[in-house]
Amino acid sequence: QVQLVESGGGLVQAGGSLRLSCTASTNTFRMNILGWYRQAPGKQRELVATITSSFNTNYAPSLKGRFTISRDNAKRTVYLQMDNLTPEDTGVYYCNMSRGTVLDAWGPGTQVTVSA
Repeated sequence: QVQLVESGGGLVQAGGSLRLSCTASTNTFRMNILGWYRQAPGKQRELVATITSSFNTNYAPSLKGRFTISRDNAKRTVYLQMDNLTPEDTGVYYCNMSRGTVLDAWGPGTQVTVSA
């Protein structure tokens, strides 16, 4: 069973930066789409960014320019660099790995809290 483990969350002041990491246990890492999603208190989970096996990226329009997704296949790790954070970025951030209909795995999430 595929396991994803996120790290890098924490408490940061508005305007600050954080880099989240998510490491996967699977040997098929390079074949898969990786994504970051987030869920703010009282809200539905939403897309933050995805990166394909060809390194094509996609971002939520409101986040493009502040957030950057990247991947290191050798380390089986996907990253999310978050800059100029605001309190509205507070939430639990989840890593996702998918490949068609054969794979859809989620990490347990990491808390990001941005203070005003």
